[in-house]
Amino acid sequence: MIHHLITVHRRAFLFTLAGAASAIDTHQFVPKFFARTLDGEKYNNDTIKGKVLLIQFWATWCPKCRSDQDSVDVIAAEYAAKGVVVLAVDVGESKRKVTDYLKHAPRSCKIVLNQDTNLPALFEARVFPYYVVINADGKVAGEQKGAGGERALRELLRRAGVDTE
Repeated sequence: MIHHLITVHRRAFLFTLAGAASAIDTHQFVPKFFARTLDGEKYNNDTIKGKVLLIQFWATWCPKCRSDQDSVDVIAAEYAAKGVVVLAVDVGESKRKVTDYLKHAPRSCKIVLNQDTNLPALFEARVFPYYVVINADGKVAGEQKGAGGERALRELLRRAGVDTE
């Protein structure tokens, strides 16, 4: 019985790893998207041409999102001059909920609300935080499900061709 359970868990783990490995580097062009930040800035496929786009899907209630918040903001500030745009897309919460949260936990990256973008639907954002990086050619270069801090975000940027040294 124990051997059977170990075998089942090992197969599930390997299946999860295989799925994650195949989804990490798709190199597919990003479908047409739009996003408007809380500050009114507009982004779409045309406005990011030649730039790297890092998207964080998050929610105010998510503790792992909060733990990665400073890392995302550091990356946004550090790589802006290298043509990296960071959008933090709050999924499924009202503008009031997000703005109230930001009063107590301000963010320096660009914040996008769910109703102001089609990105959560395009990338089927259902776990948080969830990161997607798009390279300067407009192709998906990688994704990450779950928190990982600065080191993991820098690795995502490297996959998109950003020099993180």
